[in-house]
Amino acid sequence: MITVKILDAEDISRLVEIDRSEHVILLYTQDGENTIEREADFQGPAWALEGTGEHSVGALIIDLKPHLERGAVLLGALDGDTLAGIAVLRKRLTETMAELMFLHVTRNYRRQGVATLLTEEMCRLAREDGASEMYVSSTPSGSAVGFYTSHGFRPTASPDKELLEKEPEDIHMIKTL
Repeated sequence: MITVKILDAEDISRLVEIDRSEHVILLYTQDGENTIEREADFQGPAWALEGTGEHSVGALIIDLKPHLERGAVLLGALDGDTLAGIAVLRKRLTETMAELMFLHVTRNYRRQGVATLLTEEMCRLAREDGASEMYVSSTPSGSAVGFYTSHGFRPTASPDKELLEKEPEDIHMIKTL
C-alpha cells in the first residue's frame, strides 16, 4: 500500500531511487492557452547518477535544495521503505498561487495512482496554506501533459516569467484549487 508523507529536506538525496526513463511517443508545444501535439519516438533517459550535468541527480539536488531550505515541502510516496514517487511543493509562487515544482514516479510504479496521490496531497497542503491556484511547468511529454490536464490543470497564456525562462519548452499550466 502506498502512503504519502512529508520527508525531511535531506531526503532529496533519495532522488537516486527514481527511474524517470520512459518511451516518449507524443510531445506538446504551447501557444498561449493552446497546446499543439506532435508525434515523437524516443527513449527519455534515466537521470545520471554521477556529476552535476544536465539531467543528473546532482543538478536536481542543487536546484531543489535552496527551495526546501526556504520552506518548500518534500513529499514521498512510499511502498514500505521503497520510494515510489517524489514531489516538491513551493507554497508561494505568488501571494495566491502555489507551485507544483517537481513530481516524478519511478517507472515500476507508474499508472497505479501514485502521481495522483502526490498531486492531491500537494493541492491539499497548498489550499491549507491559503493558495487558490496551483502552477506547474510540465515536461512536454504526452504522459505528463495528459496527467496534468486530466487533473484540472490548463495551459496559461500568462506563464510565470522566471519559470518560462528556465523551462521554455515546458507546458505552463494553472489549476484552480
